[in-house]
Formats: sequence, structure tokens, C-alpha cells
Amino acid sequence: MGWFRRGPRRDGEDAPRDPEFTYLSEREAALFRGRVRAAFAEQGLEVTVYADSVTDDSGRRFGLGNLAAVCHQDPRGTRVWPQLISRHVRLVVRALDGPSALDTLPPEQIRAQLYPRVVSGEGIDPGAFGYARTVAPGLYEVLALDLPESVMTLTDEALERLGDPARLRERALHNLRDLPVEGHETVKDSDGMRFEVILGDSFYTASRVLDLDAVVRRVTGRPLTEDGALVAMPFRHQLAFHPIRDTTIVPALGAMASFAASGYEDTPGAISPYVFWWRAGTLTQLSEHGEEDGELRIVVGEEFQALLERLIVRHPDGRD
Repeated sequence: MGWFRRGPRRDGEDAPRDPEFTYLSEREAALFRGRVRAAFAEQGLEVTVYADSVTDDSGRRFGLGNLAAVCHQDPRGTRVWPQLISRHVRLVVRALDGPSALDTLPPEQIRAQLYPRVVSGEGIDPGAFGYARTVAPGLYEVLALDLPESVMTLTDEALERLGDPARLRERALHNLRDLPVEGHETVKDSDGMRFEVILGDSFYTASRVLDLDAVVRRVTGRPLTEDGALVAMPFRHQLAFHPIRDTTIVPALGAMASFAASGYEDTPGAISPYVFWWRAGTLTQLSEHGEEDGELRIVVGEEFQALLERLIVRHPDGRD
């Protein structure tokens, strides 16, 4: 997987773009949707294809956003799209038609495979995920069951069968802490800008923001101060952070804002295009896209401004 760059584009930028998946040309989008329909037909399901989803005769809806991003990101190009799409559809249909893991797995195994996930609110139905905890504006923490071929996000109904949500969350966080750090890279430049990125194939890499203290200590060897850190979670396989200790926070903030916005685009499992201030487990959004011009900008409140001023006074020469 390419962590810091997008996959190659197949049609030129001058080719007409698809209105729903703008990273695909109209031709590529037609090829993608046609293959999706064929893959469902191979599994015995006739589906109606819409711009961002398909539905079958029983009214079940299958979103296409993540699958389209997976195809777009694959460096091998359109020749492997049929393979990627067929595998995805097989897994989806198998999960729907087979017995639920909640019915077949023993309770202790379910608890051992339980993890918290930070997800965008765009993919959450409030009626089915009433227990979801707000992490930041538009971001929620839900519980997921990790299975060999898929991840099952658990609804209110599923949790009723498993026990007390608070205890389940505690076990899920314990499981998250036990995960290894699959990869770590430092992004820096000659002017002193620096931030850390952990990355991996795990669907829970970005969700480790829920255990940021331990992650920072493991990666850097130093604990966070009471001022916290800058964090970004562009998509499920990346978590970026910069511990706040001195005025290097200023260049890091701008760089991480651009990093988050770029990493969020065209990726499966997209979470947020913004950078946040993490302090004692609370996330405060520091970047946004302008409503009128769509331009990325930094927006800070009084508390963060006071933090910057305090750091400048404490560290007039820059670093700690």
C-alpha cells in the first residue's frame, strides 16, 4: 500500500470526471460500476446500480465508496479491478448469507477479537449506533469484531446480546493496546518541521488515537506533557502525531493539516481531512475547509492561542 502518495492515474486530468468518484474518469467509473454489477450477478444477485451504491431485490444497500477507492489506489491499474471487485463482493455476500459470527463464536473469543474504531459519522446510522461515543465533531468511536475476512461493526442490537457496553469498551481498548506498531516513519524537513506517522494494514491503526499516550511513549520513548499533541487520522491505516513541547508545533501544524487533507482524499476507510489538538483524550479541531472557497485553513481558539503564546515565551529560540 502506498502510504504517502496516491496510486497512478490511468486517464489524464483532461478526461471528463465522474461526478460521484471524482478521482475516476467517466470511462473508469463506468468500467467500475459495470464490473460491480457483474460480480453480484456471479453470486446470484441482481442489483440496481446507483452512483455511490447498489441495491438488491430485497432492498439491501451496498455502498461503493471504499471499493472504488481501493480500485483507484491499486498501482496495478484497471487490469486488476475485476479481481478486486469479485473478491470484495464474494466476502460481502458470504457475510450476509452465512451464520453470524455472534451466533457461532464463543463469548470469550468474541471479547478477544473486539476493538474500538474511530469512524466518520457519514457511515454511521444514528438509529443503529446509539451507543457510539463522540470523539470529535463528525467522528465517533464504535466497537468492531475483527474476523479473518472482514470487520463487523457492532450495532446497538448486537451489543445487547454481548453484555454491558462499558465493559465491552474496556476490553476492546485492552485489545487495542496489545496491537504491535506495524510501521513508523518520521516526516521532516530541513527547517525543523517534524511529525511522526504510524501506519499498517490493521483497520485499527488510526483508532490508536484512543490510546495516544501509550503510542507516543512506545514510538518516541518519551511521555506526552499536559499540553498534549497534534494528531491527524486521514484514513484507517494512518495516525500522525506531533508531541507539543516547544515552538516546533507551528510548522508541524501547517504540515500536518496538508498531510491530513491529502491523505483523506481517494482512500478507503477515510476518517478525517483535518488536524486536531489532543489533550487528555479530548480532540479539538484546528483545520477546516472554507465554506465559500473550499480552501484549507488553520482555525484556533483562545485556549490554543494561549498555548502558542506560552510556548513562544518559554522557548524563544525554538526547540526544547
